Amino acid sequence: MLSILIPTYNHDITDLATGLQKQAAASGIDFEIVVMEDGSTREVEKNNAITTMANCRHIVLENNVGRSAIRNKLADLARFNHLLFIDCDAEINSANYITKYLAFCHKNNIVVGGTAYDPLEQNPQYSLRLTYGRKREARSAIERSKLLKDQNFATFNFLISKEIFNQVRFDESIRGYGHEDTLFGHQLRASGYQIIHIDNPLIHKGLDNNTDFIRKTEEGTRNLYLLYKTGNYPYLANESKLLKTFTRLQKTGLTRLLAFKYDLIRKALVQCLSTQHPSLLLYDTYKLLFLCKTSLQK
Repeated sequence: MLSILIPTYNHDITDLATGLQKQAAASGIDFEIVVMEDGSTREVEKNNAITTMANCRHIVLENNVGRSAIRNKLADLARFNHLLFIDCDAEINSANYITKYLAFCHKNNIVVGGTAYDPLEQNPQYSLRLTYGRKREARSAIERSKLLKDQNFATFNFLISKEIFNQVRFDESIRGYGHEDTLFGHQLRASGYQIIHIDNPLIHKGLDNNTDFIRKTEEGTRNLYLLYKTGNYPYLANESKLLKTFTRLQKTGLTRLLAFKYDLIRKALVQCLSTQHPSLLLYDTYKLLFLCKTSLQK
């Protein structure tokens, strides 16, 4: 009935897998949990302990194949007709987590459960990631449904039938960091599938400190621009607010000036974004200026 699929990289998933196994077993359904290491060099031996639990598999890939390919591989190995994808840095937030998804396992569906953040986490080292997550990601099902056309599809916690997955699949040509889920979500909508949003979140525990989150933001923004420049994804300019604003600026001829401004104020922006209460408006400005700078680089 249900294949629970967890791609992981250098992360301890034993607590997550144990909690999922207990809930699935208690529900009385046919299930499996498959953990796949994407070229991990740490925690592999510890994660292998899940093989002592019923219906759990641990698969180790020697080489890193990337965020898209590993999800496709997990789907190909899945034994059951419904696939529950969970990121490795998730934490179960409800005793009814598995049960809530079972109601959607009787026909072909795509269901997004959502993301939550620990309300007790206040470490200022994670202030930017927490602010972004709490204001942009931790939304109710109703809010996510209204924002569907403007919000990127998130692979953190979602259920999909194997039949639908095999018609779309993740684009393995994407090798850089970020936006494989953006393209996957677009393909689902373009194929006419409805995405159901429910309130069944997992807590996102794998927080990046401010320096790492800014670095990943730059990597994701650069990858978004490179995908756009290939010409293979023309819809990105309409679906990404960042790209939409950038293309408008290009028409005004201001990108070179803004790229120069980025060089002048980058250090000050990073300092402001690393404060205890960073501004998301400033964060969006940073991404736009960085995109202008990226567009001028060969």
